[in-house]
Amino acid sequence: MKKLGTLALTLTLLAAGSAHAAEVLEETKDHTTGKSVGGMNGMMIGAIGGPIGMLIGAGIGALFGGEAQEAAGLSDRAYKVRTADGKEKVVRSPAQEFAVGDKVETRGNRVHDAAELADDRLYDSAYSYRE
Repeated sequence: MKKLGTLALTLTLLAAGSAHAAEVLEETKDHTTGKSVGGMNGMMIGAIGGPIGMLIGAGIGALFGGEAQEAAGLSDRAYKVRTADGKEKVVRSPAQEFAVGDKVETRGNRVHDAAELADDRLYDSAYSYRE
């Protein structure tokens, strides 16, 4: 029983998303949508050739899907950020726009405005007339 509790605690801690402070360095393009659609279509077409054809078709479809999305001008927005520990990584933000130098928080593969999150945390446990 003790091992089950330890396993449950470990899985809970691994599944919990943590927030990290970061600073926006530059805006980049994201082609994840095109790659996933291209990979899926390539997999379906390649499935005619069996399992190996399916794998090859998915790889080729992912390559061409990202290129097709870029050529069509439908790239999503992503940002290169520097986290508090000095690492640089690219995170997606399709809904919000940020300027270079903005202070943000990363949660998983998404960027959120640090000031907005701090305001939400302040009012989460208090009664407010904002509603």
